[in-house]
Amino acid sequence: MNKDELWQALLAQVQFNISKANFATWFKNTGVFLKKDGEVVVSVPNNFSKEWLENKYNKLIFKTLHSLDDEIKEVKYVVSPKTEVKNGEFPAIAGNAYEEVPQLDFPELKTNKDTNLNPRYTFESFIVGPFNELPQAAAWAVAQNPGLIYNPLFIYGGVGLGKTHLLQSVGNEILKRDPSKKIRYVSSEKFATGIINSIRNRDVDKFKSAYKDIDVLIIDDIQFLSGKEKTQEEFFHIFNALYEKNKQIIISSDRPPKAISALEERLRSRFEGGMIADISLPDFETRIAILKTKLQEKKEKFSDEILEYIAANIQSNIRELEGALNRLIAYQKLNNQAPSLAVAETLLKNVIFSPKKITNPEKIIQAVSVFYNLKERDILTASRKKEIVKPRQVAMFFMRRELKSSFPFIGRKFGGKDHTTAIHAYNKIMREAESSENLMEEINLIKEQIYRL
Repeated sequence: MNKDELWQALLAQVQFNISKANFATWFKNTGVFLKKDGEVVVSVPNNFSKEWLENKYNKLIFKTLHSLDDEIKEVKYVVSPKTEVKNGEFPAIAGNAYEEVPQLDFPELKTNKDTNLNPRYTFESFIVGPFNELPQAAAWAVAQNPGLIYNPLFIYGGVGLGKTHLLQSVGNEILKRDPSKKIRYVSSEKFATGIINSIRNRDVDKFKSAYKDIDVLIIDDIQFLSGKEKTQEEFFHIFNALYEKNKQIIISSDRPPKAISALEERLRSRFEGGMIADISLPDFETRIAILKTKLQEKKEKFSDEILEYIAANIQSNIRELEGALNRLIAYQKLNNQAPSLAVAETLLKNVIFSPKKITNPEKIIQAVSVFYNLKERDILTASRKKEIVKPRQVAMFFMRRELKSSFPFIGRKFGGKDHTTAIHAYNKIMREAESSENLMEEINLIKEQIYRL
C-alpha cells in the first residue's frame, strides 16, 4: 500500500483505541509525509501536535504501523513541511515553511472550526435502545431548551458507547435551531493543555475570556481533569460564570462524578446538581440495528448472517462494531465481492478473538493506578493512607480474580506483605462490591481498562 493508504489504515484502527474527542483533536490534518527504508515520517499541523503525538501516542502509532507493514522500524514527526523531498532525504524544516497537509477522507476529522463539532453526529444517526434511552431523552430535552433544563447534563458510560456522538448531537441540533448560538466542544485534555499554556504565557485571563460569551459548553472525558488542581480551579470559575448566566453545560465521563478520584468536592457537587444519565451496554437487537445503520450510511450491504456474527461476538463497544464493518468494507472494495461468513471470521479473528482475557500483574497495577490517579509505586509501598490502601486492595482483588494468583504470590508482589493481607483485601473488596453500587461500577470500569492495555 502507498503512504496515504497506510495512514488511512492506521487511522481506521487508532480511532477505536482512543476517545473520539482525542482522535479528532490530535489526528486531524496528519498524514505520512515520507516512507523510506523502514522509516515513516508523519506530518502534523503544528509543533504542539508534534509534541503530543511523540509523547502520548507514539507507541500506539508505531505498533499499528508495524502491524500493517512489518518493515517499519521507526516513526518520526515533522510539522507539515512545504519543502519537497529530494533524493530521498528528509527536508530541513524552515521557520515558516508550513502548510496544512490535505486531510484524508475521514469523517471523524471533518469538524466545524468554530465549534469543533462534527456535523455527522446528529440525533437522526444516533441509534436509541434500552441501554441509552434516558441519556438520549435528556440530551434531546436540552437541545430544545438549552440552559433551562438539566443543567449541567452529565452523561457517563464505558469506552465506545456513543457518548461523544450524543454530546455533539446536542450541539449540532442547537446550532440548527439557532445558528447564532455560540457553541464550544472541547476534550478535557485539550482544555487542560490550554490552561497549562496560558499559565506558562501568563495570560490565564485571556484564556478564560474566550469562554465567557459561550452559550453552550461541551466538555468530553472530564475524568482526565482528575488530579489537575489548577485546571479544576479555572474550570470551576468558567463553570460558575456560565451557569449563573443560564448557559448550557454538557459533560461526559467514563464514570459517575462520585467515582472520579482526585476531583474537587465543589466540582463534584456542581456535576451532581444537574442531570446524570448513564449509557450501558447495547443489547443484541440494538447492535444489529447499529450495524445496519452504519452500513446504510456507508452505502454498503452485507448478509444478515455476517451482521449477526459481528453482533454476537462484539458486545461491549460500538466503536469496535464499526471497526469490524470497516475491515469487511475494505475487503469488499479491494476484491469487488462481498465476504462470505468464513472470510469474515478470518478477517475479524484479531478483533473478536483478541487476547482480551490475557493480562498480568503489571497491567493490573497500571490500570488501577491510572483509575485512582496514583503512581504505580504508590500502590506498591507500605503506606497506610486511605487513598492508597483502597486501590492496593482493589489491585490485589483483581490479581486473585483475574489471574487466579496465590495469596502468597500477591503478598510478595506488594512489597513482601503476608498472605493474610492479600486474603483480607480480596474478601473486603468482594464483600463491599456486593453492597456498594459505586464500587461495583469502579471495578467494572477498571476491568475494562485492564484488558485494553
